[in-house]
Amino acid sequence: MKRVFGARKEKTPPPTVEEATERINKRGDGVDDKIKKLDAELVKYREQIKRTRPGPAQEAVKARAMRILKQKKMYEGQRDMLYNQTFNLEQVSFATEGIKDAQQTMSAMKAANKELKGTMKTLKIDDIDKMQDEMLDLVDYSTEIQESLGRSYNVPDDLDEEELMGELSALEAEMGETEHDGGVPSYLQPEKDGDLESELNLPAAPSTAHGAQANPQAADEYGFPAVPRASLRT
Repeated sequence: MKRVFGARKEKTPPPTVEEATERINKRGDGVDDKIKKLDAELVKYREQIKRTRPGPAQEAVKARAMRILKQKKMYEGQRDMLYNQTFNLEQVSFATEGIKDAQQTMSAMKAANKELKGTMKTLKIDDIDKMQDEMLDLVDYSTEIQESLGRSYNVPDDLDEEELMGELSALEAEMGETEHDGGVPSYLQPEKDGDLESELNLPAAPSTAHGAQANPQAADEYGFPAVPRASLRT
């Protein structure tokens, strides 16, 4: 059968944009190398034209230089054409990549849209608003409970702020005096003898003549003044 109809030839896949661009860039690099060589020859011919005198020899050098210059112009035209082809391929490649990105973006958006629709079926705005209202009520109720538990007992509401500040200043002064007296409050400190005598205002004891002291009266066994024996009746 193959001899009659022949074998089916496999079709080679067409080159991609990247492959075509790479191939054209290589051709453009080859043309650039040829143009550089022609430039070097033109420099040599220009120096020869400067050194030679006008005449047949100089005209021959000029003819060679003109031929090299024409080749250079031809290669420059080819190079420009290759550069234009490369630019067009790059534009096509950019557009192709943009289409691919758009397809991927569209696929991702479709999947996200489908997932979002499925999620939105389980959520309702009325349920969310109801839950928010309940949360606000619970927070307000919790605040009222905390305020109720934090109230102080037997504390008058009509306290004067100036009076409280006066008591606070007096307490601070009392604490300052306590630190000065060794950390003992004034009402716990022992009274001095001079202060006690001034408060009692007792008269001074009588003194005998010539600075002699009076004989102290004898006391009995219980500490009371002893009665003279002569005054007792038998």
